[in-house]
Parts: sequence; structure tokens; C-alpha cells
Amino acid sequence: MGTVAGMRAITISAPGGPEVLVPTELPDPVAGPGQVLLDVAATAVNRADVLQRRGRYDPPPGVPRDIPGLEAAGRIAALGPDVTGWQVGAEVCALLAGGGYAERVAVPAGQLLPVPKGLTVAAAAALPEAACTVWSTVFVQAGLQPGELLLVHGGGSGVGTTAIQLARRHGARVACTAGSAGKLARCQQLGAQVLVNYREEDFVERVREATGGAGADVVLDIVGGPYLARNVEVLATGGRLVVIGLQDGTLGELNLNALMRKRATVSASSLRARPPAEKAAIVSGVLAGVWPAYESGEVRPIIDRVLPLDQAAEAHRVLEASEHVGKIVLTT
Repeated sequence: MGTVAGMRAITISAPGGPEVLVPTELPDPVAGPGQVLLDVAATAVNRADVLQRRGRYDPPPGVPRDIPGLEAAGRIAALGPDVTGWQVGAEVCALLAGGGYAERVAVPAGQLLPVPKGLTVAAAAALPEAACTVWSTVFVQAGLQPGELLLVHGGGSGVGTTAIQLARRHGARVACTAGSAGKLARCQQLGAQVLVNYREEDFVERVREATGGAGADVVLDIVGGPYLARNVEVLATGGRLVVIGLQDGTLGELNLNALMRKRATVSASSLRARPPAEKAAIVSGVLAGVWPAYESGEVRPIIDRVLPLDQAAEAHRVLEASEHVGKIVLTT
């Protein structure tokens, strides 16, 4: 540890495996115009953190390159110039472009959300990234309607467990894929009705079987290229595929005739690189459209485990091995 007064953070010492995540002492960040300084109580781990650690996902300009973390929760420590509507000491969670694996982080005020009533600050750290991703893709971009069927790939992930619950609350039916019977059982508890073990079953066949041949109205995909053709195949007439992850590759073959015949759409989405104004608009939508569900208890964060920040490397190992269901939270 250095001798400079400041904060403790977990930094990426060099691109590599989980062992490159090391505790470091750094100067405190400063809240610039329109920002608040957050005393971080907890952060949560995302696949993007793993990619950044491997040197395969650079943060946007102006964001620390060596501190991962796309969400955090804690108390407001200071307000930067031009910030209104927030007070020092308020308990909040925040959507970040990076820097969450630290004791303090500066964040645009438009990316703050109050900690929902009834939830701890640590639990709230598991909310922003998944809630904003699902809201902006499943509901805004794809326009999921009550009575439609949503297919979620990776149902046991943080995004998956959030999408299942929010879609069911919205009156939609949900199908999901996962890689084990245990994960599928958890997805069923959350409201998924069509359960597909992707290691043993064909999700196209299972979804068609469950819908009388109609298919899925909306598909939320984290796999990428290898699933593209089958995702188009499983779409219903007028169906919408949204790709939000590329876990297994970036390239796939698209059958444009199948797309035209179904009058379907394929789109992709990324949250991290959006400008602050777009993120603020998404956060505002989440506050109105999702936060009441957390406050009422209809939807809850699914937290696999809580580890101290110094065990970030272990959290990454668990995530990469897909041993978790829901989110892994790190506390400072």
C-alpha cells in the first residue's frame, strides 16, 4: 500500500486472470460539475468487468481504465457544482461507466437512484446495471407487451433474473435458457414458465412447442454470433431480437429472407458507452417504471453471495465459472 492519503480501490495491474486484481491506495476522486462524490458501501460484479480485466473492453474516455465496476451504492459525500435535488448523506445507488471497485467514486447526478425502501444499501448495489439494461432493451427498445412471450438467454444471470421478474410483473410469459437444472429451478421460482437446459435441449424446438408453433415475441440475447441464426428462427411474426452480449462471439449469419418473412427486427444495445444524457433518461425511466416494483417487493434483487472488496478476484472466478445465480456483491 502507498502512503498517499485517499481511498482503497481494486485495480487491474495488467491484462490477465483474476489474480491481476490488486488492492491499491489512490487519491480520492473529485466531484466535477453535475457530479456527486459517493462514499461506496458496495458494488456488484458484471461480465463487462471480466472483459475489462482481460484487456478486451476499454472504458469510455475520461473514465479510469484500471478500476472496474459499473454500479455502486452508498452515501453522497459531496455535491459538485450545479447539482440540485440531492443532499449530502442521502443513501443512493448509481449506474457507473467504471470505477465502482473503490471506496469512493464520482458519478453524474443523473445516474443516481434512491435506495428503494425496504432494501439494504448493499442489496441496492445489485440493481442499477441490470435494471437499466432490462428497462432500456426489453421494454423501451423491444416494446414487450402483456401477453407476449419473452425468451431470455442466461436466465440465471443478474440481467436474466431481473428480466424474468419484470416481464412477469408486466403480464408477459417468459421462457429462459440456463446450463443446469438448479439454475432453471431458480428461474422457475422467479416466474419463468418455459425452461430450457441449453446443454441438452434445443431452445427453438422448446419455445415453438410451448407457443403452438408461434415462437418468441422478444428475445434478449447475451450469447452473440453463434445464436444469431437460431434466435431469428425462434422469433414469432413481428418478433424483436435484442443482442446485449457477445459471450461466445461477434459474428453470425443472418437469414434476411427469414427476417422479412416474419417482419421481424434484429437490434443491439450497449449501456456503458452512452452519453450521460442518454443514461440519465434511462435512469429516469427506471425510477418511474421499475423502482415501484422493488419498493413493493414484487421484484427483488437476486444476490448469489456478498464478499469483501478485497476478494474481487474470487468474485471474478465465480462469475467466469458461471457458478452463481443473480448478482455477486462486493462490500467496502
